[in-house]
Amino acid sequence: MTPKSKYNANKLEKRLCRNVGKAIEDFNMIEDGDRVMVCLSGGKDSYALLDILLKLRSRAPIHFDIFAVNLDQKQPGFPEHILPQYLDSLDIEYKIVEEDTYSIVKDKIPEGKTTCSLCSRLRRGILYRTAKEMGATKIALGHHRDDMLETLFLNMFYGGRLKSMPAKLVSDDGQHTVIRPLAYCKEADLIRYGDVQEFPIIPCNLCGSQDNLQRQAVKAMLHEWDRRYPGRSETIFKAMQNVVPSHLADRQLFDFLSMQPTGEANADGDTAFDQPSFSEPKPEFASDVQIVELK
Repeated sequence: MTPKSKYNANKLEKRLCRNVGKAIEDFNMIEDGDRVMVCLSGGKDSYALLDILLKLRSRAPIHFDIFAVNLDQKQPGFPEHILPQYLDSLDIEYKIVEEDTYSIVKDKIPEGKTTCSLCSRLRRGILYRTAKEMGATKIALGHHRDDMLETLFLNMFYGGRLKSMPAKLVSDDGQHTVIRPLAYCKEADLIRYGDVQEFPIIPCNLCGSQDNLQRQAVKAMLHEWDRRYPGRSETIFKAMQNVVPSHLADRQLFDFLSMQPTGEANADGDTAFDQPSFSEPKPEFASDVQIVELK
């Protein structure tokens, strides 16, 4: 590695650590005494998640434990040795859960139809069960900022909802806290980081299923916007953090029915006759290298 490439790799690592640290702090994702279960799939995102959390733990002012879990779904050709070898090299606690969900999915889903929905539900149930068995207080997933943006547009275009992936949520059964520490990280940075770290990537197409065509279309749309208008994705993500319920149309979110004049001036009130401001705000998760401490 040349001095320049080494410098760039170090800068990239610090940027990712800062963004993960800031997401953890902003959403109170990890607290003192937590036992964090990192779901490791063998893809670049989950590898980066585990790597960065381990780095942050070493310098955090609080104590928390980390262990990794991989679900071996018995897909044909799955290289069972790769993840155990990698995790052994890290000398951390881990568990490989073996469940033949592949056969279940193939039995239930007609040939040629996408298997992702059923596979995802089965996988989620197994991981929740494992978290309970292993005493996890938090379940960490490897979804990043681009995943969240794509989900926002998928829900708008195909579901008629303003909804994305939350950075932190309580599971449907009310038993688990799920966190996404990569919420402020760009996929492009994670791709570069995976190359630099030489993670032993396991292909995601072992089950033979096709990519979600709707998600791929949205991904291409966002990529084209960023190509033509650099910074567009950062602005959209910023908008997700600056919601004004009174200026939307959700009657469950804002009480339009009982709204009445108060007779007092409100600086944040109606701006219907004002010209909108479209200046793009500077992202809070910028590329400076200071590491945000966990609290």
